Amino acid sequence: MRPRTAAFALIFVAYLTATGAALALLAGAPATAPWDALLADLAATVVVFAFSRRYRNSSFYDPYWSVIPPLLALWWFAHRADGVDLSRAAIVVALVWLWGIRLTANWARHWGGLAHEDWRYPLVRARAGRHARLADFLGIHLMPTLQVFVASLPIYAVMTRGTAPLGALDLLAAVVTLGAILIETVADLQLHAYLARKPRGGFIAHGLWAWSRHPNYLGEVSFWWGLLLFGLAAAPSAWWWLPWGALAMTAMFVFVSIPLMDRRNLERRPAYAEHMRRVPALLPRPPR
Repeated sequence: MRPRTAAFALIFVAYLTATGAALALLAGAPATAPWDALLADLAATVVVFAFSRRYRNSSFYDPYWSVIPPLLALWWFAHRADGVDLSRAAIVVALVWLWGIRLTANWARHWGGLAHEDWRYPLVRARAGRHARLADFLGIHLMPTLQVFVASLPIYAVMTRGTAPLGALDLLAAVVTLGAILIETVADLQLHAYLARKPRGGFIAHGLWAWSRHPNYLGEVSFWWGLLLFGLAAAPSAWWWLPWGALAMTAMFVFVSIPLMDRRNLERRPAYAEHMRRVPALLPRPPR
């Protein structure tokens, strides 16, 4: 078996085991919804972390981000409340699965196998010193799981409280969510086409990347805001607890992911400083 094929087989086994652990917990969960799904989510995270440590590669967790929300959507759809608008519920499930399949396929196509680990993970462990393993579990595995779960709660609201018929806010939500998936798709295609030419010391500055330094992040953030709009359309009275996930996603990209990527590009490519002056970090506008 080729190394990359063997690596994918290990990933498949890891996520099959994680899903089994989650379903086992759901079968006898002591908590009510949505906390039963959270406990199952945490159990799956522990399993993936165990594989990460066994093979000394925390990138076992990388596809978790795009695999779990579709499964949560399917679980909540299967256990939806009586009277919820089926059209809204089906649209949300379809969009979440479209997003998840596309993002997972993008990861799978460009994943370097077990010899590759996301460059940020060693930084997290190095900064933690003798607490590296704890930082690995909390920072690389547990915190993203909690963040994605909270950001997925609008899906739960749609499946349990969305008795109102489809309206204008649903239309806006569909446009934002589908547009976000399209932005991510085009940005990733442009980036990988550029990287395939193996430029030395360069950086992509055309297409969507001429209007935003991180259009892939823009698409990702917009996706979660689109789900929030669906949640608000379904359960407007839940306005006080639904936005926290989308806000947390935005804060993570604006204050953590973007500064890290920009700093790394500056260290490797001095001309990137001028690019930062001309092109905004996230929200698009014509370059100066």
